Amino acid sequence: MEISRYLKPELIKLEMETHIECDPECQLHPEKVLWARKEAILSELVDLLDRSGRVGNKKKFLIDFVNREKKATTGIGHSIAIPHIRTMQAKEFLMGFARSKEGYDFDSLDGEPVHLFFVMAAPPYDDALYLKIFKALAEILQFDYFREELLKVTSEYEVIRAIKRME
Repeated sequence: MEISRYLKPELIKLEMETHIECDPECQLHPEKVLWARKEAILSELVDLLDRSGRVGNKKKFLIDFVNREKKATTGIGHSIAIPHIRTMQAKEFLMGFARSKEGYDFDSLDGEPVHLFFVMAAPPYDDALYLKIFKALAEILQFDYFREELLKVTSEYEVIRAIKRME
């Protein structure tokens, strides 16, 4: 499966910018802090996919991502999260990549910070492509050396080349 053909340089962000400010009352509720962080991160990822010009209603798109995340975390461990949805707000299959060198608490299954975010969206009727890419992505993300390479790349094109080498 050629994952690299679906990842465009404009849909790659080498350093995320999300910063969470939480008032003192919010600090009393760790769950609120987590969801404020997750929603801010998902908002940044939605902004990234919106660069494609292939997102319908951006606000509904974000709501779909948040609702999906509430069902189960997409932080799969090994510093990776793969937020993904099928929604009418995606006009076609979309995939983006964002990285945070510092990492974010994203309620990952292993409890570790997430540094690598692969975000995917597809229309509800596009299951076959969506599932093939998700499976192929999960397979290549198993390799430590590949994840380490993604943490070190210095350009959007290097991300695409790294993925191409794994296909």
